[in-house]
Amino acid sequence: MNTIIIAGHLGSDPETRFTPGGQKVTNFRLAVNTRSGGQDITIWYRVAVWGDRFDNMMPHLKKGSALIVTGELKAPQTYVDREGNTQVSLEVNAEMLKFPNFGRKNEQGEQGGSSSYQSRPAPQPAEQTAFQYGGSSQQEDDLPF
Repeated sequence: MNTIIIAGHLGSDPETRFTPGGQKVTNFRLAVNTRSGGQDITIWYRVAVWGDRFDNMMPHLKKGSALIVTGELKAPQTYVDREGNTQVSLEVNAEMLKFPNFGRKNEQGEQGGSSSYQSRPAPQPAEQTAFQYGGSSQQEDDLPF
């Protein structure tokens, strides 16, 4: 398995649907800004959240929300856009979602911590998945952004 950690902002509100087999999947786009060769670049990821793992977070996720996603990066797919340019589609199956503190302050005016929700290892389709809540961790200091 490969793991990717991305931090960005939602480009749209999450949309929930059900597969023909009855599995719940919530999708949203995440814009990740980076700099390369002196230019600002936005990389878009399609994020899939399977089952009800993060249902407690979904009411708080809206277009523009800051979010950190840890998950499995699927094989990139190429497509041709409306202008005839070849584009790459990047998709991540989310395993953990985390609200970053990106400068937010709590009611006392202090820098706030962040909340994260993590799923259990990949469940069987018929099995219901729970989430675990974890507070801030010291590992945040190791992130390159």
